[in-house]
Amino acid sequence: MAEPGSVDEYIAGLPEERRGAIGSLRDLILTHLPEGYSEEMDFGMIAYVVPLAVYPQTYNGHPLMYAALASQKNYMSLYLMNIYGDPETYEWFTEEFKARGKKLDMGKSCVRFKKLDDLPMDVIGQAIAKTPSSNYIDIYEASRRKTKKGR
Repeated sequence: MAEPGSVDEYIAGLPEERRGAIGSLRDLILTHLPEGYSEEMDFGMIAYVVPLAVYPQTYNGHPLMYAALASQKNYMSLYLMNIYGDPETYEWFTEEFKARGKKLDMGKSCVRFKKLDDLPMDVIGQAIAKTPSSNYIDIYEASRRKTKKGR
C-alpha cells in the first residue's frame, strides 16, 4: 500500500475511532508549534520538522524531526524529540504527566496512547511550545558531537 502523500490523506485513511484523536492532537500541536517548524509527512507519519531549507545538515538527509504523530497497530504514538534530547525537559515532562494523574507509557521519545484521555493535553501543548527551533538545532548538534566523541 502506498504511503499517503499529505497529512489530510493520512488522517482520512485512519480508522474512524482514531481519526478524531489524531486530528485533535494535530490541532493542539499546530496551535502550540513555535515558528521555524513545518508540518509534513515523513517516515510514514505526520512530522513536525525543521525544514531542510533551514537546516540541511542532518545525519540521514531527512528534515530534523521535532515531533511526530502516528497510528500504530495497537496504539497511537506521539514522538517528542525535544524531550528525548534534553534531560531537563524530560524530567519536567514526566513530573507534569504524573502530576495530572496520567500513566505515562513512553519509550525514548515515543508516548504511546490508546485514547486521547490518556494524555494531559495541557502538558502536551506546553511540551510542543517549549523548544524554539534554534534551541532545538543546538540540542541536536550537541547530541551529534557526543555521538562522534563516543565512537
